[in-house]
Amino acid sequence: MGKFQVKKAAKGGCMFNLLATNGQVVATSEVYVKRSSLLNGIASVQANAAAAGVEDQTAEKPAKLANPKFEVYADKAGKFRFRLKAKNGQVVAVGEAYETKKACLAGVASVRKNAPAAKIVEA
Repeated sequence: MGKFQVKKAAKGGCMFNLLATNGQVVATSEVYVKRSSLLNGIASVQANAAAAGVEDQTAEKPAKLANPKFEVYADKAGKFRFRLKAKNGQVVAVGEAYETKKACLAGVASVRKNAPAAKIVEA
């Protein structure tokens, strides 16, 4: 089972990493000033991940999906990334840079699988 690892951010505040069963980081949050906001962010990831569709923004004619959704895109370096948007359109988690779209989509699948039942632990 995955887990949300809560930790202090380098420049103040707090953040979370969603860890897969193998301990690998599959998604990261923004930095939150208040712990209550961080916990709301975790709840949003848990509530939205399983139901979110995948909007492939690397496709020639990407189909626009309603939120919640995972947006898969290529960054400036040509790596593949994803971000999870909640129903209100706010980004609640982002993935790392992947070499291939297939690996990025595996990251999305891992978030879908691990987030809903993940426990919260302190780093």
